[in-house]
Amino acid sequence: MRLLLLGAPGVGKGTQSKLLVDEFNIPQISTGDMLREAIKKNSDLGMKAKSFMDSGRLVPDDLIIDLVEERLKQKDAQYGFILDGFPRTIPQAEALDHLLGRMNIKIDAVIDINVHHEKLIERLSSRMICRNCGWVYNKVSSKPKIEGMCDRCGGEIYQRSDDAPEAIANRLKVYEKETAPLREYYRKKGQLNAIDGELPMGTVYKKILAILEIEK
Repeated sequence: MRLLLLGAPGVGKGTQSKLLVDEFNIPQISTGDMLREAIKKNSDLGMKAKSFMDSGRLVPDDLIIDLVEERLKQKDAQYGFILDGFPRTIPQAEALDHLLGRMNIKIDAVIDINVHHEKLIERLSSRMICRNCGWVYNKVSSKPKIEGMCDRCGGEIYQRSDDAPEAIANRLKVYEKETAPLREYYRKKGQLNAIDGELPMGTVYKKILAILEIEK
């Protein structure tokens, strides 16, 4: 199972990824994960990326693609993976297509989870996250059983500083400008599958499985 997840901040990509990871034992791969792992290992690519990050510059696309290749060659990704939040731009998508073609890897589906902006602002401003396992809660709809403590691992639950309404509105604006054109890119390739992210979490998950023709 090789998936690419699209969607603005707060649509539920992280939650759906964790469900898929738990059930199918495949890694969720994000740009942040790749950068942290490469830097932690002190790999050549990690050190190059760190030099850009330390000076406040964006890590170049060609270096990110090299990191993706390094990550996809690892043992845990041989039988499947979920690319979450990458690519972010058309040039990155084109470079990823070239890389996957060279590695003889075919993406099974591109899943685009959609939620109205007003709902996203409401969701994100109420979002809480476990510092330990990353599980997502909501102050209104899905509170933890014990306040401040994760039901899954007992870790501390906190709210991100960029989940303030003003910051959220700006993040959504940036997403629509830079990343939303990917929808048309993958639609033209016949790979895009849109899902209503305002449906219950379990229903969204079943729709993803249906796209993959997996019965649940």
